[in-house]
Amino acid sequence: MLKKIIFFLIFILIAFLIFKKLEKEKISKSIQNNIDDIPLYYSNVIKDINYTTTDLKGNVYTITASEGEIDLNNSDVIFLKKVIGVIKLKNSENINISSKFGKYNMKNLDTIFSKDVVITYQDNKVIGENLDYSMIRGTMIISRNVVFTNQENILKADTIEINTASKDTKIYMYDLNKKVNVINNNSNGSN
Repeated sequence: MLKKIIFFLIFILIAFLIFKKLEKEKISKSIQNNIDDIPLYYSNVIKDINYTTTDLKGNVYTITASEGEIDLNNSDVIFLKKVIGVIKLKNSENINISSKFGKYNMKNLDTIFSKDVVITYQDNKVIGENLDYSMIRGTMIISRNVVFTNQENILKADTIEINTASKDTKIYMYDLNKKVNVINNNSNGSN
């Protein structure tokens, strides 16, 4: 009889251990299934962007943005929001740029500013919808609804192209039949 009780207790113990093992496996599979059901999200959004570079002439270009998203097709390109650019020209005053959006190429340092672009330099202010800035070419091309103002003039054109080194400026309209609109603040006349 004692043998039967011991055999019964061993049988219960083995059954209990097998039951515990199966329960653990069931819980483990349930957790794994729940993990597998969670969709994976890959994010390439970066907050508080700041890039600074210096060219061979000693000019410094800094671009900051509230956030950026790396282009999945070209990892050298980053799309920016709430963008501020500062061009610190050697032996000259800074050029300040702001816009709602931007596209910065980390390889060639070109930046396209877009939507509500504002450029300030000394007493001059230029607003427009697009700005293509190339540090390598040393050019800024402002286009779409361009308005240039300073203490003396208000100028409206389709495009203003500026050489950042020489400050040479080209102002033009796309339609050759249209003229650049210039208002002199001193005489309140149009040309």
